[in-house]
Amino acid sequence: MATQPTEGRKAPDFTLPSDGGGEIRLSGLRGRNVVVYFYPKDDTTGCTKEACAFRAAIGEFDDANTEIIGVSKDSVARHDKFKAKYDLPFALLSDEDGKVCESWGTWVEKSMYGRKYMGIERSTFLIDETGTLRREWRKVKVPGHVEEVLAAARDL
Repeated sequence: MATQPTEGRKAPDFTLPSDGGGEIRLSGLRGRNVVVYFYPKDDTTGCTKEACAFRAAIGEFDDANTEIIGVSKDSVARHDKFKAKYDLPFALLSDEDGKVCESWGTWVEKSMYGRKYMGIERSTFLIDETGTLRREWRKVKVPGHVEEVLAAARDL
């Protein structure tokens, strides 16, 4: 099992299938900053708002030499539909077996209406162009989050 990401250390590498039938390896993106954001489920209210907020700021992230990647346990087919529906200009990766979510510490026990269950904790990681984790946000609240991540990316 890979170690959980730690600020100031190399981000744990992974390779996952992406929308459109491709595959992305995190270490293959060196030379650019990378935002990896984990989210619970395609086409749900909070996840749609978050994805659309990243979409709205894509030009500013590009100006900051920063790539955006979304990760959830949804299938590639679901990602394709979600991406097309909202015209998302960045990769969505499928972690159907949950191994990357687990190794990155985003697969956690959650509670809703007193019922406990396992799910993805909305989390974002900012990795610099050398592959070092610079910032992490856990238990993300969507309003204002993308602006905060963008400001941190501009500071790299």
